[in-house]
Amino acid sequence: MQAETSVSLGKAVEVLEQLYPLSYAEDWDHPGLIVGEPSWPVSTIYCAVDPTLEIIDEAIAAGAQLLICHHPLFFRSINNVSGFGVHGAIVNRLVEAHCGLWVGHTNADAAVRGVAQAAADAFGLSDQRPLQAVAFDSHDWHAQTGNEQSVGSGRVGRLAEPTSLRDFANRVAAVLPKTELGVQVAGSPDAMVQTVAVLPGSGDSMFDDVSASGADVYVTSDLRHHPATDAYQQAQYEARLRGSTGQASQVKPLLINTPHSAIEGLWFRYASQDIHAAIEQATGARLKVQVSTRSTDPWTFTAG
Repeated sequence: MQAETSVSLGKAVEVLEQLYPLSYAEDWDHPGLIVGEPSWPVSTIYCAVDPTLEIIDEAIAAGAQLLICHHPLFFRSINNVSGFGVHGAIVNRLVEAHCGLWVGHTNADAAVRGVAQAAADAFGLSDQRPLQAVAFDSHDWHAQTGNEQSVGSGRVGRLAEPTSLRDFANRVAAVLPKTELGVQVAGSPDAMVQTVAVLPGSGDSMFDDVSASGADVYVTSDLRHHPATDAYQQAQYEARLRGSTGQASQVKPLLINTPHSAIEGLWFRYASQDIHAAIEQATGARLKVQVSTRSTDPWTFTAG
């Protein structure tokens, strides 16, 4: 018997929310189905980090009936979706093309084989644990794998052997899609690191958790001047205190600041496979799942 080649948008959403349960989302976050009628048929899924106008056009040109993005279309409340604004134009374009938009944001950050785990795996970390745990959802598609302890924001893990900060930063940069922003590092290039904390996305609110984890280096994005300076100064000060008592005086955590969209885009290495497999397992349908190669980082060139 020939396999089905389409499912309803509602059924696709049901499967997505078993892979990335909405209960994992932060209280302020509102992931899930943003645009679309549940009865619409879906045979092609398109994936991208951000629902920009260019990505919408790509998805529709690819024949997609469902666009899956990591970042929300609406971070703040709005009072219209008219064509006078870009968000309204995006909604109207999707509706006209009968293409749904589903967002997996902080729920996908925390999930098994989600955004955080994808980055940590790509950087070669083993013995992983969440930087900040969340309650496991028994409806999680991965429930049968015994990965309940792997659910939460960020990851802490270990490299196979101690590595210089320079070499590890180069490893991170090599794994990430290239952007004009590049990768910035705070610390001595020759400092040795092994325990690594990773939080894809904006991570300067998690410095306390990182310090408590004992990480040698912290990989995240969007580090602002003052929080990053304060955290690194505190790390240097504590290293001097340890040195004054004869203890090891390694400064930690050292900092690696990555382009936001680039590190989060690593998720689709897993998501494209898992979404295809989960829908086939649930419905018997073999859908086409594509991932955009377009960088949605907003910076287009560097000067000087």
